[in-house]
Amino acid sequence: MIFGQDRDELRQMYQDAWSKSCDARPLTPLESQIVAVVEWHPEYHAEVSGDDLGKDYTPEGGQSNPFLHMGLHLGIREQVSTNRPAGIRSVFTTLSNKVGDPHAAEHQMIDCLAETLWEAQSQNSAPDEKKYLERLQHLTL
Repeated sequence: MIFGQDRDELRQMYQDAWSKSCDARPLTPLESQIVAVVEWHPEYHAEVSGDDLGKDYTPEGGQSNPFLHMGLHLGIREQVSTNRPAGIRSVFTTLSNKVGDPHAAEHQMIDCLAETLWEAQSQNSAPDEKKYLERLQHLTL
């Protein structure tokens, strides 16, 4: 596992990577990946740079969690790079070509990933990779 289980530790990794990037300091490969996602989301720069890394983001409060969103981007990128589940790299390439933007393609894929993870959590089971890949393949039709 790349990241720990502690929310604050994860958020600190984002902040540290972003700070190093802003200061033009060398980045580890993981930090480079984090920075690439943060760069795509200027609307989250204040949260990544801010003092309140412990903030709760609740759907009831109409807030989306920027760290969750960026983490899902990283998850999609890891899946595509390893082609797991098998076929996801092809789906990403096809979808990116279809929508004309890899970032927009990742956003569509994130919705499928989030739904699959939510189902697994609510059923207290492992994510269903087959169902997940089927959801992703529907995006390319």
